[in-house]
Amino acid sequence: MKSRTKVVVIGGGIAGCSTLYHLTQEGWSDVVLVERNELTSGTTWHSAAQVTNFGMNQTMVGLKTHSINLYKELAEDPDYPINYHHGDGGIRLANTEAQMQGYRHFTSMARGMEVAFEVIDAEECARRHPLISTDNLIGGLWDPLDGDIDPAQLCQALARRARKAGAEVYRNTPVTALTQHQDDTWTVHTEHGDIDCDIVVNACGYRVNEVGAMMGVHHPVASMEHQYFLTEEIPAIKDAGHRMPLLRCPISDYYCRQEKNGLLVGFYEQDCKTWGMDGIDPNFVNALCPDDLDRVTDVLEGAFARMPALMDTGIHTVVNGPITYTIDGAPLVGPIPGKRNAFCIIGLRAGLGEGGGHGWLLAQQIVHGEAQYDTWCIDPRRFTGHTNVELTALKAIEDYQNEFRFHFPHEHRPAGRPAKTTPLTPVMAAEGAEFTVVNGWERVDYIKPAPDFHPSLSFNFDEAFEVIAAEVRNVQDNAGLAEVNGFNRFEITGADRHSYLDRMFCGTVTKRAGRVGLGYLLNHHGMIKGEATVANLPASDRGPERVWYGSAAASEYHDMDWLQAHIRSDEDVQIRSLTNDQTILVLAGPRARDVLSACARGDWSRDAFPWLSVRECFIGFAPATVMGVSFSGELAYEIHVPNASLYAAYLALRKAGEAHGLKLFGARAVESMRMEKGFLHWKADLITEFDPFETGLDRFVKMEKGGFIGKEALLRRQAEGLRKKLVTLQIDATHAPAHGGASLMQGDKVVGTVTSGDWGHRVGMNLAYAFVDPKLATEGRKIQLDMYGDLVGARVIAPSPYDPDFARIRG
Repeated sequence: MKSRTKVVVIGGGIAGCSTLYHLTQEGWSDVVLVERNELTSGTTWHSAAQVTNFGMNQTMVGLKTHSINLYKELAEDPDYPINYHHGDGGIRLANTEAQMQGYRHFTSMARGMEVAFEVIDAEECARRHPLISTDNLIGGLWDPLDGDIDPAQLCQALARRARKAGAEVYRNTPVTALTQHQDDTWTVHTEHGDIDCDIVVNACGYRVNEVGAMMGVHHPVASMEHQYFLTEEIPAIKDAGHRMPLLRCPISDYYCRQEKNGLLVGFYEQDCKTWGMDGIDPNFVNALCPDDLDRVTDVLEGAFARMPALMDTGIHTVVNGPITYTIDGAPLVGPIPGKRNAFCIIGLRAGLGEGGGHGWLLAQQIVHGEAQYDTWCIDPRRFTGHTNVELTALKAIEDYQNEFRFHFPHEHRPAGRPAKTTPLTPVMAAEGAEFTVVNGWERVDYIKPAPDFHPSLSFNFDEAFEVIAAEVRNVQDNAGLAEVNGFNRFEITGADRHSYLDRMFCGTVTKRAGRVGLGYLLNHHGMIKGEATVANLPASDRGPERVWYGSAAASEYHDMDWLQAHIRSDEDVQIRSLTNDQTILVLAGPRARDVLSACARGDWSRDAFPWLSVRECFIGFAPATVMGVSFSGELAYEIHVPNASLYAAYLALRKAGEAHGLKLFGARAVESMRMEKGFLHWKADLITEFDPFETGLDRFVKMEKGGFIGKEALLRRQAEGLRKKLVTLQIDATHAPAHGGASLMQGDKVVGTVTSGDWGHRVGMNLAYAFVDPKLATEGRKIQLDMYGDLVGARVIAPSPYDPDFARIRG
């Protein structure tokens, strides 16, 4: 066994084998996989092994397409062919028009990834799958490349290719401990000796937290018992002359695929069961849980009704084994939060179907620092400190119970709520707030007009449309107040803080005390990494001279890892998180200055406190830090308040606002207003697939300044020219917004992809942002939007259609 290698991958299932293989494909051959038993002895061996192209976003579709192409190549390898039923086709059923509309959106989204789904009616579903009934069925989504694969053969084929490229695989080699050294390298301790390495990868399936504990971390992954059975031979399948398509049924919570001349039928029962919560027997290897078909009786009845042939066949095998889930159902693939040179590829509930793509993207991140797609949807840092064992289990149960039910826009499921709150959460609830969730935080979405107000789930504009419009009107005409909890706030101190930040940002970083600036961070490839405000606070009784770095609520772990990783050993820079200690109250509208002046001492006039200023003060008697910044396009103030004083500050603002028409507003009003101003959203419009010039942020880039992260790569990209360009679109529709991922068309050619969309209530326009071919980025250019299968007109317009001169923000 090697005593030194570049990477050690721990775990020999699909996650580990795929990662090892793809590391060799990226050019790293000095890599090792260690497995405590035999390859595929965890969840992989009993997987139903379905391989679908369906995904909820383009990254997921792209990695699944990679899996399909890789598996097809492996199946056709003359030296080591594997069993892969490729292209049997698959149907996701639907019994509501809302589900069908969702399928049409996903078809538009997949189109941009060169994947062809088809939305079909009930009769066509039955024609393609002759075993199903059309009772209570409207139609479905057809995936022509759906199939299934032999899990053991797949992993052996990947390991074989990795070995041929120079990698080594050590079976029956349990890891006993992990030690990280001062230079951030690791020692992997095993029963057969130690291996020193630069990088460790946790690919341990349902044992993920056993290895996580060796690193001192907990991963939000829980296991669920999952059952399927294999039937005896079914004559209709034997006589069909073709393989049956796969079937996934959100109506009755089951799936099935052909297995020999029978069916494999699996269940996602409501009376589901977690597994391994109190530890896992070390001898649980190639093992299963006891059968418990009584638990799936209700689901089985639905399956019988949909497929009557099941009632006339016997069951010859029952499989009940653990599968892993995360809090939102998507895997955790990427850097482990708070650790250097440590990655994970875990929580792969659909591991066999997706594992080829997940290992591909992880290997790119390990070798190159980023993957070719933006991977935030699977990034382990998208969850933060609230993700304990109990919360993870609750969300895993909920996701299991809704396995084939996609999330609708503005749908927030109830399990595990409220995870993060402030002193104002019950106050806002008493005011009639409907809440959304941002990184676990309960944030006001809008104020309901009545307690029983519950908009329908739809991809169209819902019944809250006029409620949002009224909130926006009041912000435009008077003053509005919103709580923005969870906003990421770091305090940066030290003598070198300004030179450090100057290196981190691609543009000018203000050093003036009492001033605020906005800037962008790039990765080493010159692509957008992050967006942040930088506020310079002078010394006071609240602290020394310091910088407050503010960014999106979801970016807490992501940004801290990036900032900490780039502090040089000779720099005097310290970073402390205030994210969970401070909450923002946003005061916005033309009368916002009057409200602030009525409850805070000092001169708040335009001359004394202009736009992009910061000042410490008291709101009533509550200590606060006020910044003159706006995401709404109106005169606005961010009022940062310690949580202990938040309710007092809120009461003072509400009292001061009584004479000025102050009303509450929520996140959906903010989303509408920021679209009208051309303000971008991190991980919707600001992603690692595009550079700042392609994203329309030229004014925030100063190529003439000294070195900054990504500058050399950006110079090369600048010379090569734009691949895409972010534009603002006006959509010729009033019934629905454009949703992220939707395709833009010219004829039958995809020419762009929507990143955000919403109705602009102040300008009366249906707005969208999209990346399009640069030649189409001129104002007035007309293209078409694939909106749920219908082509609707779209026109490129100037950014910031509301107050483009920013006169209202300046007050």
